[in-house]
Amino acid sequence: MGLTKNDFNESKNTKEEFGVSTLLIHSDDILNGRTVNDVAPPINVSTTFRYSKNSDDWIPWRDQTQEQQNKLLNEDFVYSRLSHPNNIRLETNLNKVFKGYTTVYNSGLSTFNAIMTYVNPSQVFFEDCYHGIKSISRIWERNNSVKVYTKLDDIFDNLQEGDLVHLESPINPYGTVIDVAKYIDFAHSKKAFVVWDATFAPPPVLDPWKFDVDFVIHSLTKYFGGHSDLLAGALITRDSSINTVLKNDRIYLGTNIGNLEAYLLLRSLRTYEMRYKQQSANVADLVRWISENNDNYKRIGLKITHALLQKDTFVKDQLEGELTTPVFSLYLKDFETCKKFISNLNFFQHATSLGGVESLVELRCLTDPHIDLNLIRISVGCEDSKDLINDIKKSLENCLETI
Repeated sequence: MGLTKNDFNESKNTKEEFGVSTLLIHSDDILNGRTVNDVAPPINVSTTFRYSKNSDDWIPWRDQTQEQQNKLLNEDFVYSRLSHPNNIRLETNLNKVFKGYTTVYNSGLSTFNAIMTYVNPSQVFFEDCYHGIKSISRIWERNNSVKVYTKLDDIFDNLQEGDLVHLESPINPYGTVIDVAKYIDFAHSKKAFVVWDATFAPPPVLDPWKFDVDFVIHSLTKYFGGHSDLLAGALITRDSSINTVLKNDRIYLGTNIGNLEAYLLLRSLRTYEMRYKQQSANVADLVRWISENNDNYKRIGLKITHALLQKDTFVKDQLEGELTTPVFSLYLKDFETCKKFISNLNFFQHATSLGGVESLVELRCLTDPHIDLNLIRISVGCEDSKDLINDIKKSLENCLETI
Protein backbone atom coordinates (compact mmCIF):
# COMPACT_ATOMS: atom_id res chain seq x y z
CA MET A 1 0.00 0.00 0.00
CA GLY A 2 3.00 2.31 0.36
CA LEU A 3 4.60 4.26 -2.47
CA THR A 4 7.64 3.04 -4.33
CA LYS A 5 10.64 5.18 -5.20
CA ASN A 6 9.38 5.55 -8.77
CA ASP A 7 6.18 7.15 -7.55
CA PHE A 8 7.98 10.38 -6.79
CA ASN A 9 11.58 10.35 -8.04
CA GLU A 10 11.90 10.15 -11.82
CA SER A 11 8.42 8.82 -12.53
CA LYS A 12 6.87 10.21 -15.69
CA ASN A 13 3.47 9.18 -14.38
CA THR A 14 3.74 11.50 -11.38
CA LYS A 15 5.40 14.38 -13.18
CA GLU A 16 3.63 14.42 -16.54
CA GLU A 17 0.34 12.54 -16.48
CA PHE A 18 -1.21 13.93 -13.31
CA GLY A 19 -1.47 17.58 -12.33
CA VAL A 20 -1.11 18.91 -8.81
CA SER A 21 -4.86 19.43 -8.40
CA THR A 22 -5.57 15.83 -9.40
CA LEU A 23 -2.94 14.51 -7.03
CA LEU A 24 -4.17 16.59 -4.09
CA ILE A 25 -7.74 15.42 -4.61
CA HIS A 26 -7.04 11.75 -5.31
CA SER A 27 -3.66 10.69 -3.90
CA ASP A 28 -5.27 9.46 -0.68
CA ASP A 29 -8.09 7.60 -2.48
CA ILE A 30 -6.19 4.41 -1.74
CA LEU A 31 -7.38 4.78 1.88
CA ASN A 32 -11.06 5.17 0.99
CA GLY A 33 -13.36 2.58 2.53
CA ARG A 34 -10.90 1.47 5.18
CA THR A 35 -13.27 2.56 7.96
CA VAL A 36 -15.98 4.70 6.33
CA ASN A 37 -17.27 5.54 2.85
CA ASP A 38 -17.42 9.33 3.28
CA VAL A 39 -16.41 11.35 0.22
CA ALA A 40 -15.04 14.02 2.57
CA PRO A 41 -12.71 12.31 5.07
CA PRO A 42 -14.28 12.65 8.54
CA ILE A 43 -12.83 14.42 11.54
CA ASN A 44 -11.19 11.77 13.71
CA VAL A 45 -10.78 13.09 17.24
CA SER A 46 -9.75 10.02 19.21
CA THR A 47 -6.34 10.11 20.89
CA THR A 48 -6.27 6.37 21.62
CA PHE A 49 -7.32 3.27 19.68
CA ARG A 50 -8.35 -0.23 20.71
CA TYR A 51 -5.91 -3.07 20.19
CA SER A 52 -7.05 -6.06 18.18
CA LYS A 53 -9.36 -8.47 20.01
CA ASN A 54 -7.20 -11.31 18.73
CA SER A 55 -4.53 -11.85 21.38
CA ASP A 56 -2.30 -13.49 18.78
CA ASP A 57 -1.75 -9.97 17.44
CA TRP A 58 -0.38 -8.76 20.77
CA ILE A 59 3.35 -8.83 20.04
CA PRO A 60 5.81 -6.85 22.20
CA TRP A 61 7.19 -3.88 20.29
CA ARG A 62 10.78 -5.09 20.66
CA ASP A 63 9.84 -8.39 18.98
CA GLN A 64 7.96 -6.89 16.06
CA THR A 65 9.40 -6.75 12.56
CA GLN A 66 9.64 -3.39 10.80
CA GLU A 67 6.64 -4.39 8.72
CA GLN A 68 4.59 -5.16 11.84
CA GLN A 69 5.58 -1.86 13.46
CA ASN A 70 4.65 0.06 10.32
CA LYS A 71 1.28 -1.65 10.25
CA LEU A 72 0.65 -0.72 13.87
CA LEU A 73 1.55 2.92 13.16
CA ASN A 74 -0.09 3.30 9.76
CA GLU A 75 -3.12 1.02 9.75
CA ASP A 76 -4.11 -0.31 13.16
CA PHE A 77 -3.13 2.79 15.22
CA VAL A 78 -2.34 2.99 18.91
CA TYR A 79 -2.10 6.60 20.07
CA SER A 80 -2.48 9.84 18.10
CA ARG A 81 0.91 11.20 19.17
CA LEU A 82 2.35 8.32 17.13
CA SER A 83 -0.10 8.40 14.23
CA HIS A 84 -3.79 8.65 13.45
CA PRO A 85 -6.00 8.19 10.37
CA ASN A 86 -5.92 11.85 9.33
CA ASN A 87 -2.15 12.33 9.43
CA ILE A 88 -1.67 9.08 7.49
CA ARG A 89 -4.09 10.38 4.86
CA LEU A 90 -2.14 13.63 4.66
CA GLU A 91 1.21 11.92 4.23
CA THR A 92 -0.18 9.48 1.68
CA ASN A 93 -1.53 12.43 -0.28
CA LEU A 94 1.51 14.68 -0.05
CA ASN A 95 4.05 11.96 -0.88
CA LYS A 96 3.10 12.17 -4.54
CA VAL A 97 2.78 15.95 -4.66
CA PHE A 98 6.20 16.46 -3.07
CA LYS A 99 7.72 13.45 -4.87
CA GLY A 100 9.27 12.15 -1.66
CA TYR A 101 8.64 10.62 1.76
CA THR A 102 6.65 13.18 3.74
CA THR A 103 6.50 13.54 7.52
CA VAL A 104 3.84 15.98 8.70
CA TYR A 105 4.34 18.06 11.86
CA ASN A 106 2.27 20.37 14.04
CA SER A 107 3.97 23.50 12.63
CA GLY A 108 6.48 24.63 10.06
CA LEU A 109 9.05 25.36 12.76
CA SER A 110 8.80 21.80 14.07
CA THR A 111 10.18 20.59 10.74
CA PHE A 112 13.42 22.51 11.19
CA ASN A 113 13.86 21.32 14.75
CA ALA A 114 13.33 17.77 13.47
CA ILE A 115 16.14 18.24 10.93
CA MET A 116 18.44 19.66 13.60
CA THR A 117 17.65 16.62 15.76
CA TYR A 118 18.33 14.19 12.92
CA VAL A 119 21.50 15.82 11.52
CA ASN A 120 22.83 17.00 14.91
CA PRO A 121 25.27 19.38 13.20
CA SER A 122 28.30 21.04 14.73
CA GLN A 123 27.67 24.08 12.55
CA VAL A 124 24.60 25.54 10.84
CA PHE A 125 24.61 28.14 8.05
CA PHE A 126 21.80 30.43 6.86
CA GLU A 127 21.22 34.01 5.80
CA ASP A 128 17.91 35.64 4.92
CA CYS A 129 15.19 33.34 6.19
CA TYR A 130 12.24 33.12 8.55
CA HIS A 131 13.26 34.52 11.93
CA GLY A 132 11.96 31.41 13.73
CA ILE A 133 14.67 29.35 12.02
CA LYS A 134 17.26 31.74 13.41
CA SER A 135 15.80 31.47 16.90
CA ILE A 136 15.79 27.67 16.87
CA SER A 137 19.43 27.71 15.76
CA ARG A 138 20.27 30.02 18.66
CA ILE A 139 18.64 27.56 21.08
CA TRP A 140 20.87 24.80 19.71
CA GLU A 141 23.81 27.17 19.99
CA ARG A 142 22.96 27.88 23.63
CA ASN A 143 22.26 24.30 24.69
CA ASN A 144 24.54 22.25 22.44
CA SER A 145 27.31 24.68 21.41
CA VAL A 146 26.31 24.53 17.74
CA LYS A 147 28.19 27.25 15.86
CA VAL A 148 25.80 29.52 13.95
CA TYR A 149 26.83 31.39 10.80
CA THR A 150 24.49 34.07 9.45
CA LYS A 151 26.05 34.49 6.00
CA LEU A 152 25.72 31.74 3.42
CA ASP A 153 29.04 32.67 1.84
CA ASP A 154 30.67 31.62 5.12
CA ILE A 155 30.34 28.01 3.93
CA PHE A 156 33.19 28.48 1.45
CA ASP A 157 35.71 28.92 4.28
CA ASN A 158 34.12 27.10 7.21
CA LEU A 159 31.85 24.24 6.09
CA GLN A 160 32.71 20.75 7.34
CA GLU A 161 31.33 17.26 6.85
CA GLY A 162 28.01 16.76 8.64
CA ASP A 163 27.19 20.47 8.92
CA LEU A 164 23.77 21.84 7.95
CA VAL A 165 23.13 24.52 5.32
CA HIS A 166 19.65 26.05 5.43
CA LEU A 167 18.36 27.72 2.26
CA GLU A 168 15.18 29.70 1.80
CA SER A 169 14.12 30.69 -1.71
CA PRO A 170 11.95 32.63 -2.39
CA ILE A 171 12.87 34.54 0.75
CA ASN A 172 10.56 35.63 3.55
CA PRO A 173 9.57 38.50 3.56
CA TYR A 174 11.06 39.85 0.33
CA GLY A 175 9.62 37.41 -2.21
CA THR A 176 13.01 37.31 -3.95
CA VAL A 177 15.06 34.34 -5.18
CA ILE A 178 18.70 33.42 -4.51
CA ASP A 179 21.16 31.29 -6.50
CA VAL A 180 20.80 28.08 -4.52
CA ALA A 181 22.77 25.85 -6.91
CA LYS A 182 26.21 27.17 -5.96
CA TYR A 183 25.56 26.57 -2.26
CA ILE A 184 24.11 23.08 -2.76
CA ASP A 185 26.96 21.94 -5.01
CA PHE A 186 29.64 23.20 -2.63
CA ALA A 187 27.90 21.77 0.45
CA HIS A 188 27.73 18.33 -1.10
CA SER A 189 31.39 18.51 -2.08
CA LYS A 190 32.06 18.83 1.67
CA LYS A 191 29.56 16.06 2.58
CA ALA A 192 27.32 18.52 4.39
CA PHE A 193 23.51 18.42 4.48
CA VAL A 194 21.29 20.97 2.73
CA VAL A 195 17.68 21.76 3.61
CA TRP A 196 15.54 23.99 1.40
CA ASP A 197 12.54 25.86 2.80
CA ALA A 198 10.31 26.15 -0.27
CA THR A 199 7.23 27.46 1.54
CA PHE A 200 6.96 30.55 -0.67
CA ALA A 201 6.96 28.54 -3.91
CA PRO A 202 5.11 25.24 -3.37
CA PRO A 203 4.46 22.73 -6.20
CA PRO A 204 4.21 23.11 -9.12
CA VAL A 205 6.08 26.43 -8.93
CA LEU A 206 9.35 24.96 -7.70
CA ASP A 207 11.02 21.52 -7.75
CA PRO A 208 13.90 21.49 -5.22
CA TRP A 209 14.84 17.90 -6.15
CA LYS A 210 16.05 19.23 -9.50
CA PHE A 211 18.90 20.81 -7.52
CA ASP A 212 19.66 17.59 -5.58
CA VAL A 213 18.85 19.05 -2.16
CA ASP A 214 18.78 16.65 0.84
CA PHE A 215 15.64 17.86 2.62
CA VAL A 216 12.70 20.05 1.68
CA ILE A 217 10.45 21.76 4.22
CA HIS A 218 7.13 23.54 3.82
CA SER A 219 5.03 25.44 6.30
CA LEU A 220 1.70 23.85 5.36
CA THR A 221 0.11 26.59 7.47
CA LYS A 222 0.51 28.91 4.50
CA TYR A 223 -0.64 28.06 0.96
CA PHE A 224 -1.66 24.46 1.48
CA GLY A 225 -3.75 25.44 4.52
CA GLY A 226 -4.91 28.59 2.78
CA HIS A 227 -7.60 29.68 5.24
CA SER A 228 -5.64 31.02 8.22
CA ASP A 229 -7.11 28.38 10.52
CA LEU A 230 -4.44 25.72 11.06
CA LEU A 231 -0.76 25.13 11.84
CA ALA A 232 1.21 22.38 10.10
CA GLY A 233 4.55 21.61 8.50
CA ALA A 234 6.00 19.02 6.14
CA LEU A 235 9.52 17.59 6.00
CA ILE A 236 10.34 15.63 2.85
CA THR A 237 13.22 13.30 2.04
CA ARG A 238 13.87 10.84 -0.80
CA ASP A 239 15.46 8.29 1.52
CA SER A 240 13.05 5.80 3.10
CA SER A 241 15.48 4.95 5.92
CA ILE A 242 15.74 8.61 6.92
CA ASN A 243 11.96 8.86 6.76
CA THR A 244 11.66 5.99 9.25
CA VAL A 245 13.99 7.75 11.69
CA LEU A 246 12.13 11.05 11.32
CA LYS A 247 8.79 9.42 12.06
CA ASN A 248 10.18 7.61 15.10
CA ASP A 249 11.78 10.83 16.35
CA ARG A 250 8.47 12.64 15.94
CA ILE A 251 6.82 10.26 18.38
CA TYR A 252 9.09 11.46 21.18
CA LEU A 253 9.44 15.07 20.08
CA GLY A 254 5.65 15.18 20.42
CA THR A 255 5.22 17.09 17.17
CA ASN A 256 2.68 15.08 15.18
CA ILE A 257 -0.12 17.17 13.69
CA GLY A 258 -3.39 17.21 15.66
CA ASN A 259 -6.54 15.46 14.47
CA LEU A 260 -8.56 18.59 13.75
CA GLU A 261 -5.71 20.39 11.99
CA ALA A 262 -5.11 17.33 9.81
CA TYR A 263 -8.78 17.25 8.84
CA LEU A 264 -8.76 20.97 7.99
CA LEU A 265 -5.61 20.57 5.94
CA LEU A 266 -7.06 17.67 3.95
CA ARG A 267 -10.03 19.90 3.17
CA SER A 268 -7.73 22.68 2.00
CA LEU A 269 -5.61 20.48 -0.26
CA ARG A 270 -8.61 19.94 -2.54
CA THR A 271 -8.71 23.61 -3.57
CA TYR A 272 -5.02 24.46 -3.25
CA GLU A 273 -4.09 24.96 -6.91
CA MET A 274 -7.17 27.06 -7.70
CA ARG A 275 -6.34 29.38 -4.83
CA TYR A 276 -2.66 29.57 -5.63
CA LYS A 277 -3.24 30.36 -9.30
CA GLN A 278 -5.49 33.27 -8.33
CA GLN A 279 -2.99 34.55 -5.79
CA SER A 280 -0.15 34.25 -8.29
CA ALA A 281 -2.06 36.15 -10.96
CA ASN A 282 -3.01 38.82 -8.43
CA VAL A 283 0.55 39.39 -7.23
CA ALA A 284 1.74 39.77 -10.82
CA ASP A 285 -0.85 42.52 -11.34
CA LEU A 286 0.08 44.30 -8.10
CA VAL A 287 3.83 44.12 -8.60
CA ARG A 288 3.46 45.37 -12.15
CA TRP A 289 1.30 48.34 -11.12
CA ILE A 290 3.52 49.34 -8.21
CA SER A 291 6.75 49.11 -10.23
CA GLU A 292 5.23 51.08 -13.14
CA ASN A 293 3.95 53.81 -10.80
CA ASN A 294 6.83 53.84 -8.36
CA ASP A 295 8.08 57.28 -9.47
CA ASN A 296 4.79 58.86 -8.39
CA TYR A 297 5.54 58.01 -4.77
CA LYS A 298 9.23 58.83 -4.43
CA ARG A 299 8.45 61.44 -1.80
CA ILE A 300 7.31 58.72 0.58
CA GLY A 301 10.24 56.47 -0.32
CA LEU A 302 8.27 53.68 -2.03
CA LYS A 303 10.36 50.62 -2.96
CA ILE A 304 9.29 47.07 -3.79
CA THR A 305 11.00 43.67 -3.84
CA HIS A 306 9.77 40.55 -5.66
CA ALA A 307 11.17 37.81 -7.87
CA LEU A 308 9.28 39.21 -10.88
CA LEU A 309 11.55 42.25 -10.73
CA GLN A 310 14.79 40.23 -10.68
CA LYS A 311 16.80 39.86 -13.90
CA ASP A 312 19.05 37.00 -12.71
CA THR A 313 19.04 33.89 -14.89
CA PHE A 314 18.71 31.61 -11.86
CA VAL A 315 15.20 32.98 -11.16
CA LYS A 316 13.75 31.17 -14.18
CA ASP A 317 15.74 28.07 -13.26
CA GLN A 318 13.80 27.90 -10.00
CA LEU A 319 10.34 29.37 -10.65
CA GLU A 320 8.93 27.34 -13.50
CA GLY A 321 5.99 28.33 -15.66
CA GLU A 322 3.70 31.29 -15.11
CA LEU A 323 3.19 30.95 -11.36
CA THR A 324 5.17 32.94 -8.81
CA THR A 325 5.26 33.59 -5.07
CA PRO A 326 2.28 35.71 -3.87
CA VAL A 327 4.36 37.63 -1.30
CA PHE A 328 6.34 40.82 -1.72
CA SER A 329 7.73 43.61 0.43
CA LEU A 330 7.17 47.35 0.33
CA TYR A 331 9.47 49.93 1.85
CA LEU A 332 8.27 53.41 2.78
CA LYS A 333 10.46 56.22 4.06
CA ASP A 334 9.98 55.59 7.79
CA PHE A 335 8.05 53.77 10.50
CA GLU A 336 5.37 56.47 10.82
CA THR A 337 4.63 56.49 7.09
CA CYS A 338 4.26 52.71 7.19
CA LYS A 339 1.72 53.03 10.00
CA LYS A 340 -0.29 55.59 8.01
CA PHE A 341 -0.24 53.41 4.90
CA ILE A 342 -1.47 50.32 6.74
CA SER A 343 -4.13 52.24 8.69
CA ASN A 344 -5.77 53.43 5.48
CA LEU A 345 -6.07 50.07 3.75
CA ASN A 346 -9.49 48.43 3.51
CA PHE A 347 -8.97 45.01 1.91
CA PHE A 348 -5.57 44.18 3.38
CA GLN A 349 -5.96 43.05 6.97
CA HIS A 350 -3.08 43.92 9.29
CA ALA A 351 -2.01 40.53 10.57
CA THR A 352 0.98 38.21 10.54
CA SER A 353 1.34 35.01 8.52
CA LEU A 354 0.48 34.58 4.85
CA GLY A 355 -1.00 32.26 2.25
CA GLY A 356 -4.69 32.65 3.16
CA VAL A 357 -7.48 33.55 0.76
CA GLU A 358 -7.60 37.00 2.36
CA SER A 359 -4.88 39.54 1.61
CA LEU A 360 -2.75 40.47 4.59
CA VAL A 361 -0.34 43.30 5.28
CA GLU A 362 2.12 43.37 8.15
CA LEU A 363 4.46 45.93 9.58
CA ARG A 364 7.01 43.17 9.83
CA CYS A 365 9.13 44.59 12.65
CA LEU A 366 6.25 43.91 15.06
CA THR A 367 7.08 40.18 15.01
CA ASP A 368 10.51 39.93 13.38
CA PRO A 369 13.32 41.39 15.53
CA HIS A 370 15.81 41.24 12.64
CA ILE A 371 13.93 43.30 10.04
CA ASP A 372 13.96 46.97 8.98
CA LEU A 373 11.42 49.20 10.72
CA ASN A 374 10.13 50.54 7.39
CA LEU A 375 9.42 47.19 5.73
CA ILE A 376 5.86 46.07 5.04
CA ARG A 377 5.21 42.46 4.02
CA ILE A 378 2.22 41.91 1.76
CA SER A 379 0.56 38.53 1.28
CA VAL A 380 -1.76 38.64 -1.71
CA GLY A 381 -5.05 36.77 -1.42
CA CYS A 382 -7.82 35.74 -3.81
CA GLU A 383 -9.74 39.02 -4.09
CA ASP A 384 -10.11 40.89 -7.39
CA SER A 385 -6.71 42.36 -8.22
CA LYS A 386 -8.27 45.64 -9.40
CA ASP A 387 -9.77 46.18 -5.97
CA LEU A 388 -6.46 45.43 -4.29
CA ILE A 389 -4.59 47.83 -6.57
CA ASN A 390 -7.12 50.61 -5.91
CA ASP A 391 -6.81 49.99 -2.19
CA ILE A 392 -3.03 50.37 -2.31
CA LYS A 393 -3.27 53.40 -4.59
CA LYS A 394 -5.69 55.24 -2.30
CA SER A 395 -3.56 54.57 0.76
CA LEU A 396 -0.38 55.74 -0.99
CA GLU A 397 -2.16 58.91 -2.13
CA ASN A 398 -3.29 59.52 1.44
CA CYS A 399 0.30 59.21 2.65
CA LEU A 400 1.37 61.80 0.05
CA GLU A 401 -1.30 64.23 1.18
CA THR A 402 -0.19 64.08 4.80
CA ILE A 403 3.49 64.86 4.20
